[in-house]
Amino acid sequence: MNPTPRDLPCDLLISADLILTQDEERRVLENATVAVRGGQIAALGPKDSFADLQTAERLDLGRALLMPGLINAHTHVPMTFFRGLADDLPLEEWLKGYIFPREQGLTAEITELGALLACAEMTRFGCTAFADMYLFEDSVAAAVDRAGLRALLGEAVFAFPTPASASFAAVCDKVREQAIRFKNHSRLRVAVMPHTVYTTTREILRASADLAAELDLPLHIHLAETAYEVESCVREKGLRPLAYCRELGLLGPSTTLAHCVMLNEDELDELEVSRAKVAHNPKSNMKLASGVAPVPAMLRRGILPGLGTDGAASNNSLNLFAEMSACALLHKVFAADPTVCTAKDVLDMATIGSAAALSWPELGRLVPGGPADMIALDLKSPNLQPLFNPASQVVYATCGQEVCFSMVEGRILYQDGAYLALDHEEVLREADKLFAWARKKL
Repeated sequence: MNPTPRDLPCDLLISADLILTQDEERRVLENATVAVRGGQIAALGPKDSFADLQTAERLDLGRALLMPGLINAHTHVPMTFFRGLADDLPLEEWLKGYIFPREQGLTAEITELGALLACAEMTRFGCTAFADMYLFEDSVAAAVDRAGLRALLGEAVFAFPTPASASFAAVCDKVREQAIRFKNHSRLRVAVMPHTVYTTTREILRASADLAAELDLPLHIHLAETAYEVESCVREKGLRPLAYCRELGLLGPSTTLAHCVMLNEDELDELEVSRAKVAHNPKSNMKLASGVAPVPAMLRRGILPGLGTDGAASNNSLNLFAEMSACALLHKVFAADPTVCTAKDVLDMATIGSAAALSWPELGRLVPGGPADMIALDLKSPNLQPLFNPASQVVYATCGQEVCFSMVEGRILYQDGAYLALDHEEVLREADKLFAWARKKL
């Protein structure tokens, strides 16, 4: 129940012409206010009801749409250093011919710089939380903490040594240590993240599932991304990827499967029963010509995917507004049906669905008692006028440049063109090191 405003202690009152709550009723409040206290939403309601409230600070955003921060359900944030390096290639050639060889020279410093650049980009375009799978995740954690964002972090698990870990056992030790270190961190969480069925082994996948269960951590894996992956899994293991993962104990409510392009009807039924989550990455799937995930069929079964960008090397953007538009349009034209993947569906995917994919269900909505993670769009932008349906405007008309305010845990990270947590100019200077490193012929 919403507390009575006059009796409510709070740190900050944020007002806007419109508040898109993404609550259970998907309410849109006009001329409304959010009260923030201790990094959480204490209350929200009509602006007039907060008029007599004594508080430390008031912020009136005026002609703006305040909404939950968007959540990136699947990405590899340090890979900003590969943006534009190897485009227009199939996934296997892209990975094995360009990405994996260069990653052999990866360092913790380069990883942190790439992650910082990604955090600056996501902050600018209204993303407040994300799931990251990569190497040197301690460096990613340092960048995320510095930027003030939220993240679910996972050291990528492979069957071969990486610059960050000499063995699977070393990755397990690292995950255990991180799980302890971040246990009480309000913005950083840890997951077990085996890369794929074809870059790991049966033993590693089973042990990954066991480790996640032992430490009570989510598990996140790329699955059924391409026809090649499915064919090779059947040829080498005698099972399709989903069945293979089920046999090894990977499927369950705390598991997120990234991509899921090549799932058939029977596998969708199994996905529904398992209650595993999906991270849909439409732009990356289109760019790599991996295929079109059966998202409308998921939605018909009550499966709400999260929405992810994948890495900046295969997208090449970390902009979830662009991802929402691409998602809606892709599925409409592919199904030859303009009624599938509605604006509401896609906005739900980028907020509530992505929160579930991070095993962080309290995110993605503005409700009393929930985290004060929110962004605002400048409604003075000509492309956002006139405004008949806020969800439709967010998905189809917004490009991301309209973001004028970003907050995580009650802390303002970006406002009216200024970064308040990061030194943007310093990040840009450091980014020159990324270019010099990535262009080397290794």
